[in-house]
Amino acid sequence: MKKNEQMRHSERKRVELEFQWPDAPFNIVLVEPSIPPNTGNISRLCAATGTALHLIEPLGFDLSEKQLRRAGLDYWDSVNLTVYPDFDTFLEKNPSDRKFFFSTAGSRNFQEAAFQPNDYFIFGNETFGLPDEMLAAHSESILNIPIKLDCVRSLNLSNCAAIVLYEALRQINR
Repeated sequence: MKKNEQMRHSERKRVELEFQWPDAPFNIVLVEPSIPPNTGNISRLCAATGTALHLIEPLGFDLSEKQLRRAGLDYWDSVNLTVYPDFDTFLEKNPSDRKFFFSTAGSRNFQEAAFQPNDYFIFGNETFGLPDEMLAAHSESILNIPIKLDCVRSLNLSNCAAIVLYEALRQINR
């Protein structure tokens, strides 16, 4: 039996569905994330889908091995993680790839975008979102996820990352 094939508290076997994973992975970028459980959920999403995770400092939490173990992130070694000291360094290291910025300030529905493997999906801090200067500098690449603004300010960061990533995966699996 393969690792993780059987469910921990059940006799049922898990089934890995046939799926066309991209040769070049998608990339999720979190700019100054501050809530550890959100980054933990997104790191699990990345491990489960072969997606690269990029974190832009400063982080609102500690990435030490002790802290990761305490949080129960036993899949962390399956995450392709890169940490950058700032957004400019991230851009220098990833200059030519397509980047999409997600914000409630965007006027373009994310479902209108034609995603391709190796695209970067950039999300802001849970409290403040992406900085205004960053949005202004990349205004042609801002996408939005539809929500009822009279009901909530925004969606949870880890939910947004999952929504966008699975839409991108759906598009390449048509």
